[in-house]
Amino acid sequence: MKASWRPVFYRVEVLISALCALLFSFQVYAQDTEVARKKCVEFGFKDKTASHESCVKQLLQSTGGGKAPSKPAAAPAAPAVSPMQREDKFWDDAKAAGNKEAFNAYLKIYPKGRFAELANANLVRLGVIGPTLNPPLKIAFVYVGPVGDAGWTFAHDLGRQDVETEYGDKIETTFVEKVPEGPDAERVIRDLVQQGSKIIFATSFGYMEPMLKVAKDFPDVKFEHATGYKTASNMRVYNNRTYEGAYLAGTIAGKMTKTDMLGYVGSFPIPEVLRNINAFTLGAQAVNPKIKTKVVWANTWFDPILEAKATETLINAGADVLFQNTDSTAVLQTAEKMGKRAFGFDSNMADFAPKAHLGSVVTNFGPYYIKSVGDALSGKWTTGQVWWGVKEGAVDLVAIADDVPNATKKYFADTKYSLRDGSFKIWKGPIMDNTGKVFLPKGVIADDRFLAVMNKYVNGVDGKVPDTK
Repeated sequence: MKASWRPVFYRVEVLISALCALLFSFQVYAQDTEVARKKCVEFGFKDKTASHESCVKQLLQSTGGGKAPSKPAAAPAAPAVSPMQREDKFWDDAKAAGNKEAFNAYLKIYPKGRFAELANANLVRLGVIGPTLNPPLKIAFVYVGPVGDAGWTFAHDLGRQDVETEYGDKIETTFVEKVPEGPDAERVIRDLVQQGSKIIFATSFGYMEPMLKVAKDFPDVKFEHATGYKTASNMRVYNNRTYEGAYLAGTIAGKMTKTDMLGYVGSFPIPEVLRNINAFTLGAQAVNPKIKTKVVWANTWFDPILEAKATETLINAGADVLFQNTDSTAVLQTAEKMGKRAFGFDSNMADFAPKAHLGSVVTNFGPYYIKSVGDALSGKWTTGQVWWGVKEGAVDLVAIADDVPNATKKYFADTKYSLRDGSFKIWKGPIMDNTGKVFLPKGVIADDRFLAVMNKYVNGVDGKVPDTK
């Protein structure tokens, strides 16, 4: 009886051993699979998605992990899969998924694989790694006044916005407004460099020395200074020929005045402002030789109260048409309150005082800023001095008042055309200064070096240029 049960017990023992082996195999598979699942989640695949399951399969195959047997251990082994075939399969699955997780997973397993370049290209297309591989060029603007001044700073900020429109996510802009000229400017410019700015535009004359100082400390950063005259290997000077707009305004002012006395509200007695005062006077004298110009210095770029007081002083002295080199609308608005005429400056100010407004000299910095940033992006940026004017579309006189006579409008239009094609030169001698001395000899045309250091009034401007030393 006992002997007859031995075969049965033996068969049961064999069966139990086989089951244990099978269970052990499944246990190894489960452990390997769990490791693979966690690894694929680390790679960026969302758990239980099709791309995640594909990643798990590829990891198990590429690492030789356990695989659930479909037949007893004695069954023939599956054909060996080469590393190249495994990579091909992984890439096919990544393409099929078409998402960032799939391409990132391929690159993590095969960082130097045969399809790595294609994987990167797909991530750029998906907007995943473009900013990382090509970080935006950081651009900063330093403004002397508030963005809402409706004048100089407003014009520069419109140019900044033009740059953003032109280059999109290739660039990143920032600005700091109401920065005083002097030590504070150096601190602000230096801080912008520390924040990663690679090109900085300082938009006022008084920033010249502070920017020059910072430029020496950061040779890899590009610096641009508006209206100055000092350069460095990494610092360029740019300016708009606003004096061309001032001359055009003069051709209208000379015909619209009833007292033959023009008024000019100046900011600071620097070459930029002196060029505008003189050009305004010369333009008016071209149509009315009797013209005289009085100047009151506000000693500020933006202060509506001081600008208004300066305007009142000029009007009380007999001026009935006014121009300005300050940034607010106060000159124009004060002129309207006192029944006189005036011009807007840097932007179109017609809406602020429509009864007084004769026209506005506008400065368009957009074209220059777009070119400068484009040069920086393409590696073509160089130092130097750049002056743009009517010819380049950077300066214009717009919104001419309806009551300006047609003959005056035609003279203005003809002069503007001649400035654009270069046939007319504002600074051509003979020109005398207001002390009776030669300003420019007969036949001599002033070059930009002469204009950059202008320090005298032309004949017809009352007074003496204040000493700035």
